[in-house]
Amino acid sequence: MSIIDSQDKVAASGLAAGKTNSIEQVRYGCSIGAMQSVAAIPRAIPITHCGPGCADKQFMNLSFYNGFQGGGYGGGAVVPSTNASEREVVFGGAERLTELIGATLKVLEADLFVVLTGCISDLVGDDVGSVVKPFQQRGVPIVFAETGGFRGNNFTGHELVTRAIIDQFVGPYDGERVKGLVNVWSLLPYHNTFWRGDLTEIKRILEGIGLRVNILFGPESAGVAEWKSIPQAQFNLVLGPWLGLETARHLEAKYGQPFLHAPVLPIGAKETGAFLRRVLEFAGLNKGRARKKAEAFIADEEARYYKYIEDFTDFYAEYWWGLPAKFAVVADSTYALALTRFLVNQLGLIPGRQIVTDNPPEEVRDDIRAQFRAIADDVSTEIDFEEDSHTIHQKLRDTHFGHKAPIIFGTTWERDLAKELKGSIVEVGFPASYEVVLSRAYVGYRGALTLLEKIYTTTVGASA
Repeated sequence: MSIIDSQDKVAASGLAAGKTNSIEQVRYGCSIGAMQSVAAIPRAIPITHCGPGCADKQFMNLSFYNGFQGGGYGGGAVVPSTNASEREVVFGGAERLTELIGATLKVLEADLFVVLTGCISDLVGDDVGSVVKPFQQRGVPIVFAETGGFRGNNFTGHELVTRAIIDQFVGPYDGERVKGLVNVWSLLPYHNTFWRGDLTEIKRILEGIGLRVNILFGPESAGVAEWKSIPQAQFNLVLGPWLGLETARHLEAKYGQPFLHAPVLPIGAKETGAFLRRVLEFAGLNKGRARKKAEAFIADEEARYYKYIEDFTDFYAEYWWGLPAKFAVVADSTYALALTRFLVNQLGLIPGRQIVTDNPPEEVRDDIRAQFRAIADDVSTEIDFEEDSHTIHQKLRDTHFGHKAPIIFGTTWERDLAKELKGSIVEVGFPASYEVVLSRAYVGYRGALTLLEKIYTTTVGASA
């Protein structure tokens, strides 16, 4: 079952149970929000075939009011759009799209153009493939993906866009594979507020153990050159509970590439070391000189990490009485799982409530539940899959956090609730309207230290 079919099934079951499926304070974009995934590829530009305002709303929500991340080379105000009107609804928008693509090629320079469709064009049945094909035949680096909002959210759109680029641009390959080269499929660009810094840290630690890395998105990516080299990679790495799995399976079928699924995004020395050793073994680099080099990197990183932690313990020992004991996480499945493992295993905090908000496909939900039930040897926690903020906030109000003020890892939507509960808030996901984010990371060795600074600066400030 595909992601789209699964999400349709979830929606249908909600209707059968008498739910309205209305969502208050949304926590993701619609499928065409994958324009931000395109914008995350250096020198790639999305072209949107949608109604007026659709592209702007996706950018403002997913990028601007989410860490104020900016538009980059091809996002934001750069994105061309047909701004489809009643005329396109009645007569179709193929002619308008053809005109827009031609004008875009005259005005904008890019290594890759990706046409994304909105609800109007998909509903009226515009044959976008027929519009794009003549440009492809002329050698224009352009692909298309049908991303009407009814197909799912921007997680769904992201998978549709990556597959379109692989099939229409990267194309067939029957050459040799490069040992030690890995394609990374992980965080959703822009939707994850800290994706740029996180992907930078992921690439750094993988290179530290001797791998070459196609990170594919963000400032550390080589852009189109990396995408073209996808088939040459020894294997694919899916880092997170589910996003990227469908892409990895498609690459396995298309190129015969194996993939490693690491469901937990590593935060802190313990998780990161275990993650790197698992990757080493899968890559066949766990012997001889390669293993020695990798272990030296891990040892050096851990020594540095724990030196900072040693200094931090003075603060922790002095202020333990004023620090939170229980926490709640309201985030997409990738961050919710990673944060919960770090907070329990590294800091000894007690999970109060864990809520996953990205509407994962039904077939992966039991696997996600299993990960939370095995957070630690002696700690197990249940989770809620919920998208509606009204319901989320009511569940947090009903949670018993004990006699100490809780700390909530959530979004801007939880700020007022944190005050109501007399707790503190750390914004870790969309929307994060009180954070300005440039290169901050929360994963790996360096990101974990930054996260610790953020957590305890927040709690000390809240108690002042």
